[in-house]
Amino acid sequence: MLELLKKIVKAPAISGREGAVADVISALMEPICDEVYRDKLGNLIAVKHGSAPEGERKKIMFAAHMDEIGFFVTFIEDNGYIRLAPIGGINFVAAAYTNVIFANGVKGVLVPETGTKADALTFDKFYVDIGAKDKKEAERRVKIGDYFVIEPSVTRLCGKRVAGRPLDDRVGCAIMVETARRVPTPRDDVYYVFTAQEEVGCRGAKTAAFAIAPDVAIAYDVTGTGDTIGAKPMAVKVGGGAAIKLKDSSVICSTELVAALETAAREEKIAYQIEILPYGGTDTSSMQMAGSGCMAGCLSVPTRYIHSGVEMIDLGDVEACVALTAAYLVRA
Repeated sequence: MLELLKKIVKAPAISGREGAVADVISALMEPICDEVYRDKLGNLIAVKHGSAPEGERKKIMFAAHMDEIGFFVTFIEDNGYIRLAPIGGINFVAAAYTNVIFANGVKGVLVPETGTKADALTFDKFYVDIGAKDKKEAERRVKIGDYFVIEPSVTRLCGKRVAGRPLDDRVGCAIMVETARRVPTPRDDVYYVFTAQEEVGCRGAKTAAFAIAPDVAIAYDVTGTGDTIGAKPMAVKVGGGAAIKLKDSSVICSTELVAALETAAREEKIAYQIEILPYGGTDTSSMQMAGSGCMAGCLSVPTRYIHSGVEMIDLGDVEACVALTAAYLVRA
C-alpha cells in the first residue's frame, strides 16, 4: 500500500487540472476494470461489471477526489518574484517557507513578504522565488496561469505511520485502486470514480453521480482527529481503524448504509470507529443529492495536520478501509 500511495501522490494536480494524476490512476485501473473513461468535468471513471444477472445488479459508486489544493500564477514582478492566487482552502501558516513545484517541473520556494506577522499571512502577502534574477528570466520558466503545489512527499515514520502530502485525498484514491484489485468479481456493478474539483465545492462527484445514478454511494476521504495536543474533543484517532462517518457539516449519512458497514466490520473483525465531524464536507453530500438521490455514506482515514505539508496517517487505518469495503461488497 505504501508504494501504491507514493505513486499516486507524486503527480501534482490541483482542482481543475487533474490530468497528471488521472493518467497515473488510469494506468493502474485499466488492467483490472472493464471500462475506464473521463467525463467532461475531468472525473476518471473505472467500471467493473458485476457477476449477477443484469437485472439483479445494483449500481455502487465509490468516490475519492484526485485534486489537491494549490496555486495559480497571477503576476510576475520586475524582480522575478511570482505572485499567486490560492485554489482551495490553503493554510498559509503551514504553507510559509515550503518548497513548491510547477506542473512543468520548475521548482521554487513559497515565502511571505519580509516582516509579515503570522496573523496577516494572507495570499496577497506571499510570493514564489524560483531564483530568477529578473522578470525576463522568470518568464522563460513560468507564465501567467501556470499552477504549482507544495512539493509532494511521503515519509515513513514510526510503526505504520506516514506523513507527507497530498494524502488528502490520494489515500482515498489508493484505497479504491486496492479494493478493485482485491475484489476482481463483485456481484454488483461498481463505479470507481476519481473525482475532480472536490476542494473547490465537491463539483465532480455531483456530475458523476447524476450521470451514473447509483443505488449506493460511498466516499473515501480524510477526517480530523481528537488525538493531538489542543485538539477539540473528537472520538476519532489515528490508528483506531476505518472511520465510518455518521455526519459532517454537509451530510447525514444513510442509517441503513452505516449499519451495514458496522455489521461487516464486526463480523470480519475489522477495526473501526464512528466519525461525527462538526465541520467540513466531502463528496458524500454531492452524491447523496444528485439526481433523485441515493443511499450514501463515507469511510474516512483519520488524519492529523490536514492541508499541511505533513499530513499524517496510519497505514493500518488505510488497510481497514480496504478490508471493510471488500467485506461490504461481498454482502451488498
